[in-house]
Amino acid sequence: MFWIMGAEDIVHQLAKVTGSPFLEAFALQFNHPAWHGFRFYDLIFPLFLFMAGVATPYSLGKELEKGKTKNQLLFRVIKRGLILVLMGIIYNNGLELRPLSEIRFGSVLGRIGLAYMFANIIYLYTKQRGQIIWFCSLLVGYWLLLLFNAAPGFAAGDLTMEGNFASYLDRLIMPGKLYLGVHDPEGLISTIPAISTGLLGIYAGNLLKNSPITMERKSLQLLVMGIVSLLLAQLWNLVFPINKNLWTSSFVLHVGGWSLILLALFYYIIDVRGYRKWAFFFSVIGMNSILIYMSGQFINWSYTTKAIFSWLFQWVGDPYGTVVFAICYVLVEWAFLYFLYRKNVFLRV
Repeated sequence: MFWIMGAEDIVHQLAKVTGSPFLEAFALQFNHPAWHGFRFYDLIFPLFLFMAGVATPYSLGKELEKGKTKNQLLFRVIKRGLILVLMGIIYNNGLELRPLSEIRFGSVLGRIGLAYMFANIIYLYTKQRGQIIWFCSLLVGYWLLLLFNAAPGFAAGDLTMEGNFASYLDRLIMPGKLYLGVHDPEGLISTIPAISTGLLGIYAGNLLKNSPITMERKSLQLLVMGIVSLLLAQLWNLVFPINKNLWTSSFVLHVGGWSLILLALFYYIIDVRGYRKWAFFFSVIGMNSILIYMSGQFINWSYTTKAIFSWLFQWVGDPYGTVVFAICYVLVEWAFLYFLYRKNVFLRV
């Protein structure tokens, strides 16, 4: 969330004013590839879904331990998922009335909501072995669906934006408009493999919460799982390219691998070694991640930043004034979140 709320622009502005080849290469990682391929920015979205899965054994699992029935929790899971879908529609379209044909229904929050919902339903009604079977079946099934089908006029297995079968089905069944006309990166069909991203997080959460092994061993196991996932992703990439727009099965394994490695790293640093104070800045953001994500549609952060720090931009001058603006932009948002943090105000779904 730190990067999404504006920190990536600090990197872009630094690269622009310095012309540093290193910073330019780094800044490139904060742009999505046009179609196939992977950059760091592609990891942020699935990492949210992965972490929602990690939290599942601690949230739903805890409720089950308290004696709540699965049917009671099912209602809560469905309600949360649908609220996120609704928030995603609001994020895309605002609160103004529009013709149905002008509304975009696919969204980041909508995908998180639907994938979270189905992954949690699988968690509620299956044991871990069943969850693994679902994980593998969804990935293989999605691959076969795209491998043996295509849009009319295209050869089976076509993975272009116009020709792939997932986008074609979205054009047939999704109401409103698609983000790119013939394709929506948060379409319905490509949400199917995203469920596996949530299930992978659930597996990691189960390991952390319920495994009897030591905390150090848990970190190591997550690390090894992450490396294996990355290797499998590269093998699958040879026949089913890593592609965030289609959320391909190889993409699930690739971002899942990095998610597991990052979880292993931060779990070791924060929980095993006990180095927590440095993470407070990011905790303030993470505690209200949905609120700060939605806020950009209702609060003009640029206006607020200029109102407070115009004198500083004038004093710094060109060319670094834009860099200072990007830094102050993030700090203004963080100060807002810190105020809410101190008041114990959090937006929860």
